[in-house]
Formats: sequence, C-alpha cells, structure tokens
Amino acid sequence: MVIEVRPATEFEDVRAIVGPKRADANVCWCLSYRIPSKQNLALHGTERGELVKQLVAQDPPPGVLAYDGGEPVGWAAVHPRGDTSFATNRRIPHVDDLDVWSVWCIRVRPGHRGKGISHSLLTGAVELARSYGAPAVEGYPVDNGGKKVDLTMAYVGTRKLFEDAGFTKAADTGSVLNGFPRVLMRLALA
Repeated sequence: MVIEVRPATEFEDVRAIVGPKRADANVCWCLSYRIPSKQNLALHGTERGELVKQLVAQDPPPGVLAYDGGEPVGWAAVHPRGDTSFATNRRIPHVDDLDVWSVWCIRVRPGHRGKGISHSLLTGAVELARSYGAPAVEGYPVDNGGKKVDLTMAYVGTRKLFEDAGFTKAADTGSVLNGFPRVLMRLALA
C-alpha cells in the first residue's frame, strides 16, 4: 500500500470522504470550524456541498486528501487560522501573533483505518501549509493518554499523533471533547 497525499482540489473526492450519502442531508462537510458559526447554522441540505465545491476551487484549497491506488481514503482540513473560527475561538488560545495554519479534522474512511493514513494526512497537511509559507502549523487534538476515543470524536486527532509528526504542546485549551481535554500542539516551519 502506497498512500499518496495531494491538495484537495477535486470536489468529488472531497465529497467521497466528508460528504453525506444523500446530497440533501445536513451533515458537517468539515465546515464547522472553517466558517463562522452563524453561517454554518444557516446552511441546509445541498448548500453545504455547494460551499465546499467553492472552497475546493480556491487557492489555497481547504485541505489535503489521501489516496490509495487512486481511491480517496482520507481527508485533513488545513487552512490559515485567520480564515477559520479558531481566529476568534475563546477556548483555543493564541500563543502569539504568527499567521499560523490550523489542522482541525483528520478523517479516514472505514475499511482503511489502522494503516497509518492519519499520519500521512497530517504530514501532507504540514507540507501544504509549508508550501504556502506558513510559519507554523497548529492542531487541537485530545490528550487522551492512550485511552480509546470514540470514532465520532476522533476527527481532531490525538496528542500522540501530533507528537509523532514533530509537534510539541504549546498550550492547554479550555476545550474538552469526548471527556478528554484538548491541547494546542504546534510545529514551527520557519
């Protein structure tokens, strides 16, 4: 198995990972941290997919995709923090004024989990941020101490995943997910 990670520029591939089975279903589409809460709550049915289609066409793209033999098998959302809800999130602190990028969602399709794809996605997200001149990348994973994280909440990643990619803890946060505290992990690129 050779996993290839590329910028998320193909809408149909993004839809295969984060879109719903029914086009009009009201699911996340990985927008809950990408756009303001008020805008997110106002979107219904196919409006979410249409917005994601627009984001995928923008430069920079909204994230990266992992492929196994040409099949999309994973997604990582990464973007400049200033363009996300993390810019104003009261529970996730800013450790300085750098124009950092944020990684907030890592998703691997069922049937492909447990193969290290999350690690490849996080590396690919860092590389995308680096290619756009980001001075640092942040993530806000759970600090689960090796305990099992419910799969519906595992999208933020774990502290160990980020540590394995060279990130270090930069701060505690006021956020808790699935009963675990979230920590701010950072990797300097400059």
